[in-house]
Amino acid sequence: MTMRKGANVPVAADSVRVELGWNSGPSVPDVDASALLLSSSGKVRSDADFVFYNQPAHASGAVRHEGKQPGPSSVTDVLAAELPRVEPDIDRIVLAASADGGTFGQVPGLYVRVVDAAGGAELARYDSSDATVETAFVLGELYRRQGAWKFRAVGQGYGSGLAGLATDFGITVDEPQQPAAPQPPAPSPSPAPAPQPPQQQAPPAPQGFGPPAAFGPPQAPPAPAPSAPPAPPAPGPQQGYAAPPPAPPAPQAPQPPQAPQPQAPPPQAQQAPPGQPFASGPAQPPAQPVRLTKVTLTKAAPSVSLTKQGGGSGMMRVNLNWQAPQHSSPQPGKWTKRLGKALSMGSGLDLDLGALYELTDGRKGVVQALGNTFGSLHQPPYIQLDGDDRTGAVESGENLTVNLDHTADFRRVLFFVTIYEGADSFAGLGGTVTLHPQHGAPVEFALDECTVPSRVCVLALLTNQGGELVVQRESRFLVPERGVSLQRAVDYAYGWGLKWRPDRK
Repeated sequence: MTMRKGANVPVAADSVRVELGWNSGPSVPDVDASALLLSSSGKVRSDADFVFYNQPAHASGAVRHEGKQPGPSSVTDVLAAELPRVEPDIDRIVLAASADGGTFGQVPGLYVRVVDAAGGAELARYDSSDATVETAFVLGELYRRQGAWKFRAVGQGYGSGLAGLATDFGITVDEPQQPAAPQPPAPSPSPAPAPQPPQQQAPPAPQGFGPPAAFGPPQAPPAPAPSAPPAPPAPGPQQGYAAPPPAPPAPQAPQPPQAPQPQAPPPQAQQAPPGQPFASGPAQPPAQPVRLTKVTLTKAAPSVSLTKQGGGSGMMRVNLNWQAPQHSSPQPGKWTKRLGKALSMGSGLDLDLGALYELTDGRKGVVQALGNTFGSLHQPPYIQLDGDDRTGAVESGENLTVNLDHTADFRRVLFFVTIYEGADSFAGLGGTVTLHPQHGAPVEFALDECTVPSRVCVLALLTNQGGELVVQRESRFLVPERGVSLQRAVDYAYGWGLKWRPDRK
C-alpha cells in the first residue's frame, strides 16, 4: 500500500534495500538514486556523506549505491543501508533522485520503496504523481527517532538538478569550467613616448603557469598496491577453454645495488576506493569537490572517448550488475547481486568476467578465472582480475582493473562475461555495465535483453585510436556453434586468433 506525502512508518529491519523505480521508454530521461547522510544540523558533515554513482559507498559501510537493474519495461536503481552501522551523529538519510536529460514530469511511474533485505518484504512505499518541471527530487528519508528507525514520504522537488540539491545539503560540487568571456579589443596604440635615460632594473621574474591559488598544488593519485592472484580453488565440475598464457617478458640486466633511502612517515588513512572493503569509523572528506558528471552510452550514441573525458590515465575498474528473479524466498519480488555472487540463494550460478587483449607489440591473450590467468597491472597485459568469487562471500563481487597509464601499450581490449555453471542462458536477467576511470566521469550502459539461448555476453570494446582510448558499447549475446567453447565464440566474432585449450577452474 502506497503512502501519502508526509506520512511515516516504522522500519522493522536492520538491513534494507531502497529501490527507486520508474517506467522506461524511448523518451524517458535516465534517473539516478542518491543518499545524503545528515547530522542534527540538517547538513552533511563532509562531502564523504554523499552516496551516489560517482561515490558508491560510505566510508562507514552503512550505505551503498548498488546500481541500476533494467527490466523489460522498467528500471530500478538500488541503495542498500545497514542501519546498525549508521554512525551515532547521523540523524537522517535523505533518499533523493535526479533526472538526466529531462524533467521528472517526463518520468512515468516514479516510486521509492523500502524492502527488508533479508526476507524481501516491502516495508514502505511512496509513489510520486505530481512532478512537473523538477530535475531533482527528495522522495523520502530514513530517520532515527528514540533509537528506532522510521521512513517518511517527502516528495519535495528541485529545479536545480542534482548539483542544486546536493549544495543545499552542504555538498561542495565541482562544477564544470565555463568558457572564458570574450575580451574587449585592445585600444589603438598611442604615440611612443620620448626616450628616457637608461636606468638599472632588476632582472624579470621567470614566467610560467603555477597551480590555481584556490586549490593549491595538484596531488598525485596514490598508486594502488598490486594484489597477488588468489590461490587456485578446488577443481569445479565443469570444463571450459582457456588460452595458453602469454610468454613471460624478457629478463632485464641486473641493476647495481643502491643505497637505502630514508623511509617517509606512513600516510594517513584514506577512504577505501569503490569495490573494496570499508572499515568502520568516522567518514573522511575526499580531497577534491564532488564530481557529478557521468556518461551514459545508448544504441544511438554507443561510444565515448575516455581521453577526451579526462579518463585516459590511472586505474579503471570494470563492474557489472545483474538482476534476476528471486527463487529461494516465498516473498515475491526481485533482488540483485554483483557479478560473481550467486543470483539466487543456493542456485550455484557462477558468472565469470574476462577480457581479451591485444597489445601494440602484437601479443594477445585472455584475462579470466579459467586457467588462473588473472593478469597483472604493472607488467603486460596491464589488466588484472581481482579474483574468482564462486561462493558469493565477497561483497564487491568480481572486478577487472585496467592500468590506463599504459595506454600506448594497448591496441584493443574486449570485456565479456560467461556463465560457468548454474544456468543455461542470460535470458530473463537485466544488467548494467559501469566503467570507473580513476580520472574523469564514469561510463555506464544497460545491456540489451537476452532473447537467445546464450551463455556468453560481450560487454564493451576498448580501442586505442591514435593514442585516444575509445569505449564502444557492445551488449552482444553470442550463441556458439556446436563444439565451440564460449571463449572461442567471442574470439571468432572479433577475429582475435588465439589458440584455445580445454581447462577448468
